Amino acid sequence: MTTGRRTLNREILRLAVPALGALIAEPLFLLVDSALVGHLGVAPLAGLGIAGAVLQTIVGLMVFLAYSTTPAVARRFGAGDPTRAVSVGIDGMWLALGLGAVLALAGSLTTPVLVGLFGAGAEVTENAEAYLLVSMWGLPAMLIVFAATGLLRGMQDTVTPLWIAGAGFAANAVLNVVFIYGFGWGIAGSAVGTVVAQWGMVAAYVAVIGRLARRHAASVRPQREGVRGSARSGGWMFLRTVSLRVALLATVAVATGLGTDELAGWQVVFTMFSAAAFALDALAIAAQALVGKGLGAGDETEVSMVLRRTTAWGLWFGVIVGGLIAALSGVLGLVFTGDPALAALIQPALLVLALAQPLSAVVFVFDGVLIGAGDARYLALAGGVNLVIYAPALIAVAVVGASGAAGLAWLAAAFFGAYMIARLLTLGWRVRGRAWMTTEA
Repeated sequence: MTTGRRTLNREILRLAVPALGALIAEPLFLLVDSALVGHLGVAPLAGLGIAGAVLQTIVGLMVFLAYSTTPAVARRFGAGDPTRAVSVGIDGMWLALGLGAVLALAGSLTTPVLVGLFGAGAEVTENAEAYLLVSMWGLPAMLIVFAATGLLRGMQDTVTPLWIAGAGFAANAVLNVVFIYGFGWGIAGSAVGTVVAQWGMVAAYVAVIGRLARRHAASVRPQREGVRGSARSGGWMFLRTVSLRVALLATVAVATGLGTDELAGWQVVFTMFSAAAFALDALAIAAQALVGKGLGAGDETEVSMVLRRTTAWGLWFGVIVGGLIAALSGVLGLVFTGDPALAALIQPALLVLALAQPLSAVVFVFDGVLIGAGDARYLALAGGVNLVIYAPALIAVAVVGASGAAGLAWLAAAFFGAYMIARLLTLGWRVRGRAWMTTEA
């Protein structure tokens, strides 16, 4: 039976509000790192920018562990098979552990090469390597958290991830202060604190999902076919994410070419974008869970209602978030660095970011709807088209070579303007039709 409008609104709120808290907590890890490291100086902050770009690229490429797990679990849950739903999610967690272990080992061995690709100065490079070498050993934990979160979202539970993310953020903040300033470990202490907090979150998820498995008589052992199926279903999502990370890495490379101050400024701007993106993505998470469940139950009418309601809410939510960023644009730079000159350099780019928030919110909702529908192949192909559209704008910024506040503002306009508009066009065209509404498991 199709959900009524008021009931659907309550369902969206029930999923989106806790998801909002959990999603905000995730980038707060990086926000805390940036704020504490920023007070160590410009070179450590710029080094964190490079290390963060590498880590976000590696982790981002593996985000399919959550994005493929959520719809797979939700479809089975919607079809009335919670035992199989939990089993599919647990297989995703085992896959995450294996991939994370391989990436941690490979990443620790190649850290100097990865950092060297950005061509930064010696001091910035040294700081980036110090942070990245430690952080690589948190990769398995980050990937397991992705898969576990996807499992719970598919089971229509966004409250538990909120509590775990909140506890992880609090532990991260305390540990960072102790290790950076108490022990005097500098930027490496920030990495140690974050890694310890991440593994603590894994322990919490294992306990919660273990109880869920017992409740639904689901096996906690890895099933070969289940793990292989998770890997296959995530292939297109992997390619989709590759296109996103190529865009982000290329943007950081251009920022590096503009200068050390500009790179440090972009780190602050992009950190705020990440925080806002995760917040705006709360509706996308609700859309993923509800669309997957609705298609599993064979209710296309309800799925169409979810699309309409989450899009409308996303637009207004984007206006609110953009207004907050604009209002705080003059002080955010001071919060992160304590340097008035760097804060002034950052402010115009933050205003560009603020203007783009309504557009970004709709993009994230469309993305969530198509992920929930399992339309990964189209998302992967659209990602390639988006890169083709974005490349000329980014090249223009690099060729002109404007520096200071103007250069950073133009870089922000290229990414938050040209790239996000490209994503809006490709995703918007798809959701207008019904080809993505497949109801088979």
